[in-house]
Amino acid sequence: MAERSLRGMSIGAKSLESDQNVDFAARSEVAYVCPNGHRTILPLAEGAEIPQEWECRCGQIARLEGNDDEEIGKNGKPTRTHWDMLLERRSEEELQTVLDKRLKMHREGWFPDYE
Repeated sequence: MAERSLRGMSIGAKSLESDQNVDFAARSEVAYVCPNGHRTILPLAEGAEIPQEWECRCGQIARLEGNDDEEIGKNGKPTRTHWDMLLERRSEEELQTVLDKRLKMHREGWFPDYE
């Protein structure tokens, strides 16, 4: 008999309350990026202390995105990116001419199209 009286209702799975006249707390979105490139966006309450690190879904430690502090390597030097090393060898004007030349070669059919 008790089964009959509860038929059609998922107990605990649904709420009978509505969001009407509810003021949500102000939030800001904070993004974290892990070494594997995963980006995690968390909504945090305005005024809450924002942690510098967050554990990513892959288990790595994700760091706050847009942090101006450069990542320091084991030897105490900032990590150089591919762009930094490229700018050590060529100026931006030289890179632009190389890019224009390669695009021209591609348009003229020097490179096969990969699909």
